[in-house]
Amino acid sequence: MNIALAQMHIAWEDKAANYKKAEIFMREASTHGTEAVFFPEMSFTGFSMNTAVTKETEYETVTYMKTLARQYQMYAGFGWVKDCGQKCENHYTIVDKEGSVLSDYAKLHPFSYSGEDEKFQGGSAITYFQLKGMECSSFICYDLRFPEIFQQASKSAQVILVPANWPAKRREHWKTLLKARAIENQVYVLAVNCVGETGGLYYSGDSGVFNPNGELLVSLSEKEGCLYCELPNDAWDFREAFPVKRDRREELYQALYVQSQQEVHNGSCAAEHIVQT
Repeated sequence: MNIALAQMHIAWEDKAANYKKAEIFMREASTHGTEAVFFPEMSFTGFSMNTAVTKETEYETVTYMKTLARQYQMYAGFGWVKDCGQKCENHYTIVDKEGSVLSDYAKLHPFSYSGEDEKFQGGSAITYFQLKGMECSSFICYDLRFPEIFQQASKSAQVILVPANWPAKRREHWKTLLKARAIENQVYVLAVNCVGETGGLYYSGDSGVFNPNGELLVSLSEKEGCLYCELPNDAWDFREAFPVKRDRREELYQALYVQSQQEVHNGSCAAEHIVQT
């Protein structure tokens, strides 16, 4: 399947400008025979905590991208901010070439270091979608630091998409974690980041596609543009050739987790007893 990663220089909090840019990216991608194009996290506003500007109740971004998907006859993935009342959610939505929603994922882990948790609530579900017979899933940016959810998703997913607004000062974390997630889960990882200076931070891009061996197939560093890749449907071949996942001990991991939680609880109770006496 021919895919494109749209490494955008996002205009800060300017949906109109970014809508125009997305249309340009999709028009260009259509000339390359692209079947799916994926944009970064919060594609049309940048990673802004100004939810008064970014939040949507009428889903105008979803409506706009459905129109582009139908116009250019390709799948599209994009990020936007959903108004959920007291707080918002950081969403990433996939639509097909007919404009139907295939997946609507809410970021599980708000980035507390930047104060995202003050304005955004975390999602509670992993979502899946199909691309030409390939089972896919998606996470968002900071989710990359939590390997447990990737293990869960990769029980069925062959491809995991990671859109982000990941700043250049932690670019080595970005590249290392993407490679690790591909290797340990034996999946293709599609990583699409923004690029350039926006919202007071500099982003180096470093979008790319990693295969289940952790090999970087294509990449794009510090420039705006579309990154193209022919995505093969062969993730299961890697797993059959080197079947690591069959040796996982899920029941043991669960038991160890419960045990550790109980030990923490008992330790807290013991400490409280000492203080009281």
